[in-house]
Amino acid sequence: MLGGLSKFGLVSAFAQGTTDYKALVCIFLFGGNDGNNMVVPIDSRYAGYQSVRGGIAIPQGQLLPLQSGGQAIYGLHASMPELQGYFNNQKNLAIVANVGTLVQPTTQTMYKSYQNLPQNLFSHSDQQDQWQSAQLTGVPLSGWAGKVADSLQSAYNGAAKFPPILSVSGNAIFCTGINSQPFTMDPGSTPGLQGFDQSAASQARFVATQQLLTFDSGLSLVQAANAVTGQAVQYSVVLSNALKNIPPLQTVFPKNYLADQLKQVAQVIAAQGSLGVRRQIFFCSYGGFDTHGDQLVQHVQLLSELSQSMSAFYQATQELGVANQVTTFTTSEFGRTLEPGSNGGTDHAWGSHQMALGGAVKGNTLYGTFPTLALGGPDDADQNGRWIPTTALDQYGATLATWFGVGAADLPSVFPNLANFSTKNLGFLG
Repeated sequence: MLGGLSKFGLVSAFAQGTTDYKALVCIFLFGGNDGNNMVVPIDSRYAGYQSVRGGIAIPQGQLLPLQSGGQAIYGLHASMPELQGYFNNQKNLAIVANVGTLVQPTTQTMYKSYQNLPQNLFSHSDQQDQWQSAQLTGVPLSGWAGKVADSLQSAYNGAAKFPPILSVSGNAIFCTGINSQPFTMDPGSTPGLQGFDQSAASQARFVATQQLLTFDSGLSLVQAANAVTGQAVQYSVVLSNALKNIPPLQTVFPKNYLADQLKQVAQVIAAQGSLGVRRQIFFCSYGGFDTHGDQLVQHVQLLSELSQSMSAFYQATQELGVANQVTTFTTSEFGRTLEPGSNGGTDHAWGSHQMALGGAVKGNTLYGTFPTLALGGPDDADQNGRWIPTTALDQYGATLATWFGVGAADLPSVFPNLANFSTKNLGFLG
């Protein structure tokens, strides 16, 4: 009945019509995206890739060349022409190679001796929590986006009417801070209590419902739950009213679940004139990337819809005049093995490639170190092509957070392993 309730708290999203506004939009690819078929070398290394991948190798002639520095040594999956255009032409798509959870720079020898590794590698649930929290052991109680919001609250969002984070994809630990709490909504739905209209009788029932939430029952747990619910109702009313006053978006979004989420995010950003947050974070997700079988067919749809949806969202930010102020980025719990399984799929792995798109992105470049595509090679954790990450989640997240406004002194509280890496900022955002 109530959009906005979350077991982690409340979330909300509201922008402010100011040039100082910035937004981060996370797209979590649940299941573990196979970066090995998303970004493929098309130089002399292709033969090694093809030899190992066998029946799930993308034919070299189908890969979409990524032109950088006057040459093309990598190709994008054939289903992603929109993102190829942003990389080659608009030059505002960056690829960050071989990113993963790392406590410190890790070699093959260190991995084999179990030296300072993240807990429960290759586990979906554990690695999802770690990617969303930057906490690599134990059970996290807060996410790195929530802690970013905490650190910026007084500087940017002190006068905000709403919390700074909106999830259009359920309850994610990513969104929850120590103090900041998220407001959730389903894409395309009206936020708030349903079943009320503008008639006098209906509005009287609505007021009575709000009064019930402030009734002192004497039970602390009930009181706390009522306070959360009451606050969610208040936030929902303001957000709902703001969304009623925006003109329809002219950008055409494709028909899929991720596009629906991103369209909702764009609509909330469009309401920034009526809302009061100068820094906003959005959480979207797309599932189906656990491709243990029939990966070639599944990846065509998954990557096609990802490319089309990200492209439409970027066009919407251009329409709204905030393309330089909004950065969209991908995350996923892990990559997949270079060596395929018997069913035309791949197994759980570790490092994988991620993407960032936006007007502030220094694109047309592959950042980081691309792994050596050899089973048992220097980047392989074992003998199946599980890449030991060469770029840490902490470095990737800190680059986004720094652009967003988090100061160097606050970064260690958000990314606790960042101090173990000499490079704190990967440089893909201006």
